[in-house]
Amino acid sequence: MCGALQPHFDIYLNLFYSIDIEDYRAILAFIFAVDEINQDPNLLPNITLGYHIFDTCADPKKTIYFIFRILSGRHQETPNYSCMTRGEVAAFVGDSGFYTSYFMAQFLSLYKYTQMNNYMKKVHYTDHRGEDIFFNERGELPSTWLLANWAIYKNGSKYEFVVKPLASFEETRKEKTPEIDEGEIKWKNDTMYKKPESRCNDRCSPGYRKAPNGGYHVCCYDCVPCSEGEFSNITDSEICHKCPEDKWPDEKKVKCVPKTYEFLSYETDILVPIFSVMAILFSAVTLFILGNFIYYWDTPLVKANNRIVSFILLVSILLSFLCVFLFLGHPMDITCLLRQTFFGVCFSISLSSVLGKTVTVCIAFKATKPGSSWVKWVSFKVSNYVVGISSSIQALLCVTWLLVSPPYVDYDHHAYSGKIIIQCNEGSDIWFYSMLGYLGFLAAVSLVLAFMVRTLPDSFNEAKYITFSMLVFCSVWISMIPAYLSTRGKYMVAVEIFAILTSCASVLGCIFLPKLYIIILRPELNTRKIILQT
Repeated sequence: MCGALQPHFDIYLNLFYSIDIEDYRAILAFIFAVDEINQDPNLLPNITLGYHIFDTCADPKKTIYFIFRILSGRHQETPNYSCMTRGEVAAFVGDSGFYTSYFMAQFLSLYKYTQMNNYMKKVHYTDHRGEDIFFNERGELPSTWLLANWAIYKNGSKYEFVVKPLASFEETRKEKTPEIDEGEIKWKNDTMYKKPESRCNDRCSPGYRKAPNGGYHVCCYDCVPCSEGEFSNITDSEICHKCPEDKWPDEKKVKCVPKTYEFLSYETDILVPIFSVMAILFSAVTLFILGNFIYYWDTPLVKANNRIVSFILLVSILLSFLCVFLFLGHPMDITCLLRQTFFGVCFSISLSSVLGKTVTVCIAFKATKPGSSWVKWVSFKVSNYVVGISSSIQALLCVTWLLVSPPYVDYDHHAYSGKIIIQCNEGSDIWFYSMLGYLGFLAAVSLVLAFMVRTLPDSFNEAKYITFSMLVFCSVWISMIPAYLSTRGKYMVAVEIFAILTSCASVLGCIFLPKLYIIILRPELNTRKIILQT
């Protein structure tokens, strides 16, 4: 079909596999049009058009194969090389099917060739059967579509191919999408009736959320765990949700569970029975010493050590040990109001009693000098006034504290993850530290005065024991301050309880155990003569 005029241009035509009468007419019309153009010297002077017609069989692979044959040569397909001796390819004409024409256009765009099939969009005529024939916007002939499932079944040692129709519809009719029972479809995977998914990553499980990964495809994402305090309970969650204030995510972060309450519990905390046993043991020792002092009330040793002040000191130490139980267990409003103030008043009475004993020793030492004006103070109960005034100041501080800014129960939701700390808020840090500071002041004055009279004769050797007890007391509370400030919750309370037990035990042991030793084990030393001789 090629003429002798040069240059020579070929136009190649792809046809759909199942050729009917209409397709055959289109081929004849195409050949006729090429001949008419070649015979008219005025249309394309000095140019002869040629053509090659191939059957694609509606197969994209065959379409690409024929394109290679056209571009590289008839005998061997060589990409990017042309072995043709004559003619140049001017354009390609796609077939009547959109599928192969689409692949053809995609491939030819790489080599910058034109595909001519869009001119068919304007064709519209009535065939011999009276049906409208036209091309749609994609260059296809509208037709009836049959949606079917092509499945392979094994029958013994043989395989059977079964085409199962699912739905049919006409493209020209504007109908609703046909309903398809997905349960009737057999998919090519391990689970026969499970629909496969086309995804670039796995779904995000509950407890995770989708996060953009910055890739080329917006449908691709990363699965990141929910942040602390958040959860997600659905697959492919866009966001994670915060748990309520009184709840916390479980380990998998798929649901919220109630937070655990933290305090010095009698049921679950090992520190509570330890502190309880220590407080009861020390209280029992204090009661034993108090009982012996009362039983030997009129003995010279008890009289020589200011028995009234000693009695007050022992009772206040006993109450200080017992106030430990106000710090244990579930905090309540009444325990928060009482525990610091009750401890502060009881301990101030103890330190005031120690101070009163120290003042008594100092007056007695001064009065022993000839012509001393301190003699008149010996018979005056100075120690009683010291105890009353010093402890009253602390009581006034505590009462003012309760009136101005009383302590209360506080629930801390944010200190620890997954826990709610139940603690006593002291109300005002100024009043709390003023109470502790006053105790430190009483201890420091007692320590200085006792240290000054530590070299007195043995009949007044109580000053040595007071000095040592105050040294232990001050050491305990000074070391307690940084530990107290660096902890939270039940551990902060535990530090204060330990300081209370240790400091009270030091005062009890240093001042009263030596006297108890003489009263019980060395009663021969508990005489007026021996005491005056020492």
